[in-house]
Amino acid sequence: MAKMTLEELRKLRDSKKNDLRKREAEGKEIQIVVGMGTCGIAAGAKVTLDTFIKALDENKLVDSVLIRQTGCMGLCHSEPTVEVSVPGMPPVIYGKVDAATAEEIVKKHLIGRELLDNHILDRPAADIMGSR
Repeated sequence: MAKMTLEELRKLRDSKKNDLRKREAEGKEIQIVVGMGTCGIAAGAKVTLDTFIKALDENKLVDSVLIRQTGCMGLCHSEPTVEVSVPGMPPVIYGKVDAATAEEIVKKHLIGRELLDNHILDRPAADIMGSR
């Protein structure tokens, strides 16, 4: 194995610290849960998960958003499925979340606090939503 320079070691350390920071749950009120059952993976959930991770990095949301994986959500016909929970908003399950939709969720739902009506599978009752 080739020897690493001190600078290479520092870059590797910083990269690993950043990776660990993404997994830290403490202090993160916003959650994204990606369905990673076999049905979700077959439908492209790995690409969806990777896109969320990249978009959170790009929008500097790593310290405020927790991204997690779960098994099948029971909505196999709409995979990949993603549940999003944002304080002050109802939890929502989105279906058929490809890479473009994942980026849209980050920009519109997480940043803009706006639901993506065309992908919602589980929408809360109107009385919970208030007069939006």
